[in-house]
Amino acid sequence: MKRMISSLLAIAVLTTAVMLAPGAKHHLNVLPVVHAQSGCSNATLSGHYGLTFQGFDILRGGTNSVPFAGAGVLGFDGAGNVSISLATALNGRISPVDTSAGTYTVNSDCTGAVSLTTGNAAGETLYLVIVSSGREVLGMSTLNTQTLTFDAKKQ
Repeated sequence: MKRMISSLLAIAVLTTAVMLAPGAKHHLNVLPVVHAQSGCSNATLSGHYGLTFQGFDILRGGTNSVPFAGAGVLGFDGAGNVSISLATALNGRISPVDTSAGTYTVNSDCTGAVSLTTGNAAGETLYLVIVSSGREVLGMSTLNTQTLTFDAKKQ
């Protein structure tokens, strides 16, 4: 009798495990499924974003890089125009708020570029990627005297 109850219990446990296995597969994924965001345009970026950046810069005439960081506001008009207002720290020296402006383009795969044409950053290009449906922008400078990355979050 004990042997029969143990056998029935074992069969019940095995049957339950087999029935739950397909559903458990969907709940035990260690890595989330990632899909690229699509359908971005200049209009995806609209409004003001809080901006921080950090990295290194080579001072004029120098060969050694020094720390470079900053914080400010990045503004996109949704039609390809951008403005930036930020304070910087270059090798520990704080500079007052500076403004620059320029244009931006966004590709359908949510990558893009900012070209600054006025202010202290005139001539600089930033590569960017839009994440979270335009709520955040990640990027980097393309100047050969800088290694810096930035993160901008919609206000």
